[in-house]
Amino acid sequence: MKKVVFPGSFDPITLGHVDIIQRAIPLFDKIVIAIGNNYDKKYMFSLEQRIHFIEKTFKGIDKIEITTYQGLTVDFCKKNNIDYILRGLRNPADFEFEKAIAHTNRVMSKIETIFLLTSARTSFISSSIIRDIIRNNGDVSALVPKVVLE
Repeated sequence: MKKVVFPGSFDPITLGHVDIIQRAIPLFDKIVIAIGNNYDKKYMFSLEQRIHFIEKTFKGIDKIEITTYQGLTVDFCKKNNIDYILRGLRNPADFEFEKAIAHTNRVMSKIETIFLLTSARTSFISSSIIRDIIRNNGDVSALVPKVVLE
């Protein structure tokens, strides 16, 4: 079984995340959406809200599993018998950052990182931009799944 983990804080999940996950569904038998939980980080949305957003967004898709974790992604992968990490790339800066992490992960383990380019229609979306718009009472309806708006 080909299992991949898509790790992130998903604070909140965006249409960019959704695009990457939907395009990965035919490539893997199981996609584990793993919400990283860093107690030192201040999130806009609670862990329960982030789980709810993802559950509602991917309701009825059996290939998707949602979980949380702490610590290194490679340790999570080893513990859960996952051989691949999925990452989305929006721009050259993402590539450089993610490439360094992928190389480090490969040194630490045999886990491969699979990169998917975001689609042109979602390549500019980031959770930090979404949070800033929300803080300033802006309209994010074209940038996030409907469940985030509720």
